[in-house]
Amino acid sequence: MDLNKMMQQAQKMQEEVARAQEEAANAIVEGSAGGGAVIVKATGAGKLTEIKIDPKAIDPDDPETLEDLVLAAVNNALEAADGLMQSKLGGLMGGLGGLGLPGL
Repeated sequence: MDLNKMMQQAQKMQEEVARAQEEAANAIVEGSAGGGAVIVKATGAGKLTEIKIDPKAIDPDDPETLEDLVLAAVNNALEAADGLMQSKLGGLMGGLGGLGLPGL
């Protein structure tokens, strides 16, 4: 086993992972609830960037429904962000096994 070659492969993989993480972190994903009554946008890193609420979803006599919609939309957006990160990194992390490192 060529240790130098393995170190070069590890360095290349590290650079690819960092690039994929940056791409995913800068991407915008969207979550929604209530048929689009509440829309939440977030970065792939999970930072919320925007929340839009349809005025029709605002019922002063039923704030709990709006709270539930906002919560569902936020969770939907964060799940999308997680899915994006997993899809960007999933293939790269599987490539670590090619370095001959047990358990990776």
